[in-house]
Amino acid sequence: MSNYEAAIQRFREWLDEAHETEGIVDATAMNLATATADGRPSARTVLLKQFDEAGFVFYSNGRSRKGRQLAANPRAALTFHWEPLQRQVMIEGAVQPVSDAESDAYFASRPRLSQIGAWASQQSEVLESRAAFDAQVEAIEARFEGQPVTRPPHWGGYRLRPDMLEFWQGREGRLHDRERAYRAESGDWDWVLLNP
Repeated sequence: MSNYEAAIQRFREWLDEAHETEGIVDATAMNLATATADGRPSARTVLLKQFDEAGFVFYSNGRSRKGRQLAANPRAALTFHWEPLQRQVMIEGAVQPVSDAESDAYFASRPRLSQIGAWASQQSEVLESRAAFDAQVEAIEARFEGQPVTRPPHWGGYRLRPDMLEFWQGREGRLHDRERAYRAESGDWDWVLLNP
């Protein structure tokens, strides 16, 4: 097993344990940090929808702040923090859109109201009023009445292909364990221990 495969396996084990741990509401919740082309950062919580050795997948409106930032600067960082387990995983890497087929399949699996919302929301833009938004939702519902809601062209998935995964395990006295798997300049993956 390569260091990269071992890192993905470690993440899988930790995520499985987080799913089973009382006090963790959603183990797939992750902080997504992006930045503008000139380096101004922003962060928000999104949900991990899939992961494997190809990368970590999340979905969003491409016109949103994060979508615009990823178009201008296609690198990002993810952080999972599972407090009851005293664990954190940080992942950094390049981001690219998933295929239309992947986006279509995931969109089709979403609840209908979430599908309607993907059309109705001009995510991250100024909203005139809640009433105006509710009217837009009603208009989209009428547009798709009696038929499946298709995926908006501006909505889809993103896959972060890791260059680095860091595993943090809290310990008493702040004497934490930190391990980092990363892609070296050679292209091979190394695994190192870090000071707390």
